[in-house]
Amino acid sequence: MRVLGISAYYHDSAAALIEDGNLVAAAQEERFTRKKHDANFPEKAVEYCLGRSGIKLADVDYVAFYDKPFLKFERLLETYLAYAPRGFTSFRMAMPLWLKEKLFQKTLLRDEMKKWQPDFDWQKRLLFGEHHQSHAASAYFPSPFEEAAVLTMDGVGEWATTSLGYGKGNSLEMLKELHFPHSLGLLYSAFTYYTGFKVNSGEYKVMGLAPYGEPRFKDLILDKIVDLKEDGTFRLDQTYFDYCTGLRMTNDKFADVFGIKTRKPEEELTQVHMDLAASVQAVTEEIVLRLGRSVRKETGAKNICLAGGVALNCVANGKLLRENIFDNIWVQPAAGDAGGAVGAAYAAYHGFMGQPRKLNGHMDGMAGSYLGPEFCDDEIAERLTAAGAKLTRLDHMQMIDQTAQALADEKAVGWMQGRMEFGPRSLGARSILGDARSPSMQKTLNLKVKYRESFRPFAPAVLREDVDKYFDIKSDSPYMLMVAPVVESRRRVMTAEEEKLFGIDKLNVPRSDIPAVTHIDYSGRVQTVHKETNPAFHELLEAFKAKTGSSVLVNTSFNVRGEPIVCTPEDAWRCFMGSEIEVLVVGNCFLKKEDQDPALKLDYKNAFELD
Repeated sequence: MRVLGISAYYHDSAAALIEDGNLVAAAQEERFTRKKHDANFPEKAVEYCLGRSGIKLADVDYVAFYDKPFLKFERLLETYLAYAPRGFTSFRMAMPLWLKEKLFQKTLLRDEMKKWQPDFDWQKRLLFGEHHQSHAASAYFPSPFEEAAVLTMDGVGEWATTSLGYGKGNSLEMLKELHFPHSLGLLYSAFTYYTGFKVNSGEYKVMGLAPYGEPRFKDLILDKIVDLKEDGTFRLDQTYFDYCTGLRMTNDKFADVFGIKTRKPEEELTQVHMDLAASVQAVTEEIVLRLGRSVRKETGAKNICLAGGVALNCVANGKLLRENIFDNIWVQPAAGDAGGAVGAAYAAYHGFMGQPRKLNGHMDGMAGSYLGPEFCDDEIAERLTAAGAKLTRLDHMQMIDQTAQALADEKAVGWMQGRMEFGPRSLGARSILGDARSPSMQKTLNLKVKYRESFRPFAPAVLREDVDKYFDIKSDSPYMLMVAPVVESRRRVMTAEEEKLFGIDKLNVPRSDIPAVTHIDYSGRVQTVHKETNPAFHELLEAFKAKTGSSVLVNTSFNVRGEPIVCTPEDAWRCFMGSEIEVLVVGNCFLKKEDQDPALKLDYKNAFELD
């Protein structure tokens, strides 16, 4: 039995395919269209999912959409009416789009399905799940647990912003919800907007900026803006926000509380912006911890699954893990709206169709999140040669050895192997890699390869069997969604002068013997690399360890700022030629920058809209 899941029409549209209870394919539309956060119907992603299994739409039992447009429209109407006449400007801008398109998404979806299958019976085969139900299903059903509590947190779905569920076997029951406009995701987005970053894509920049500041506004936020209860439930004072009535996240009253104007994207980041980031991060962590404690008390569950955009806050996840409230924590790697496609498919398969759930007794159901397209070595060589690349084809062990040597020589390496990852993180299939021991690697990758802000941290990829030699974490973290402290023995003692530094001045001070992946608070966003799910990346780390004694590499997404992560060999080639990546390894094809025709170099630094 097969279910095709779809998320679309807001941001990060995606498709996912389940066959007989197994997730066999999933991909975001942006990877194919090269349009970041592409919200259009995921035509190419659907085409990939069907093609991966060699089937047609007629072979799919149901198509499941990740939310209910009419409920979302109801929420918008009620919000506009509740705040009338202040929300009229926003209402006037939103209504034409809803009346022309969004209100009739069922018709849009039916028409899209008919492109693949003219006789598609949408009345019987098209299903709609609620937004947070889809998030919850994406968290619980592919998790490795027989039963678990499920906590979902995001901006807003139809009405829900935070939801509690409980899963056991093939059933998932939603127990409680917090409703719009009281939203942890929107609170974080408000500070994203206020500090000059782009809402729905810049939240991770705020998280990365937070360690450079002091949370001196935390008490002020909890006193003036957020009414937080002991059980983690909360209310936001709407007099400080404009997202219900206007076209801004925050208003002048919000700015007056903190004493500065909203930062414009091109303006300099100052210490107060870092302190604001630290403060909203501290508030977020406090809310997540309180919710976690109340969830454990209410459900008695020893395991918890997380999804929704807030679940991508790996710092809060790491704090929840270290509190030992739950025995085990599992986070959906595509926790945002793209993962809604996975959840919609699972909810239809187990909930609507009543099909049994099967656990494999070891790994989770996401297959390492390696669910996207892959290319054979001959096709890679043919496509790269056609693009003008000069390459050397190696056997597998030569490829591993020469890549490990390039990394040991402190070169930046573009690495594309096997199936593409699903979700926002590169996990060693579409990655830029570097030597974590290099004190200059973070700055080099940020400024010369990624063309992004210098403060942005990089994640350590480490052999699963060696993780406790580097980080204070005892569990798996295959999806780069847990932040953990670097073990004491690897930390470097700061000098008195270094201790006096503030803000961004702390950036270039090495904190450990793996400085490129050690943040200024002595933490790292850990990815444990498993032989079962990514044997090639595991082999590379083993080879690097044999040469250097270190089993940690810098792992960051294979893209430059403003561009989606690479999907095809041509994407990898363009990124290689438009940045200062020195070595490119795609399949068994090995390319050095000095061998390439300089006339083919691209100006990627200015080629994309900066977010």
